[in-house]
Amino acid sequence: MLRVVLGEDSYLAREGISRALEAAEGIELVASGGTLDEVLQAVDRLEPDVVLSDVRMPPNHTDEGIRLAIELRRSHPAIGVVILSQHADALYALALFDDGSDGRGYLLKDRVRDREELARALLEVARGGTVVDAKIVNELLAVRRQRETSGLETLTGREQEILALVAEGRSNGDIAETLVVTKRAVEGHINSIFSKLELGDPERVDRRVKAALLYLTEQRS
Repeated sequence: MLRVVLGEDSYLAREGISRALEAAEGIELVASGGTLDEVLQAVDRLEPDVVLSDVRMPPNHTDEGIRLAIELRRSHPAIGVVILSQHADALYALALFDDGSDGRGYLLKDRVRDREELARALLEVARGGTVVDAKIVNELLAVRRQRETSGLETLTGREQEILALVAEGRSNGDIAETLVVTKRAVEGHINSIFSKLELGDPERVDRRVKAALLYLTEQRS
């Protein structure tokens, strides 16, 4: 049996995914959690074969699933991670795979409806393979091309400095205190960064998170 820990903060989604896992042949759901800390605690306690996690969870509802995968790469390298996302956003996938694609998967949530496909993906990742939702492949290629002209080179020295602090998860107030400038000045620089990087619709993916992901993936390339 393939032992799985599930990370999903939405009760309805967690129940639906749990039922799909329990109905899948060869899969045992050993625990579920609704926050990043709960999932990490379950992993430490149970040592599953794979973690299946939403990309966004408490405490911040930003990129907790990605940070989970990065942490497990360090602390439990043998455990596979499959990230579930509502949208095919390639920057999340790039951040997931940039520390190595072995034992990692990225699927859209509508794939959960096909429990056989979900089971195959979990098994492949548990074996050390890689699974990427077909809908995101073209977007991954597009973002790879975008990284060649990402706009990061157009940022001023101060904007680069502020973006690096944003990527560390700092608030505008923390950044202002660190750089000894006003919070209003930081906000102005961040708006300029968003504009230069052409991050698109802010309603789809938080622009602050997207800017940080773009910066981090560029640093790792």
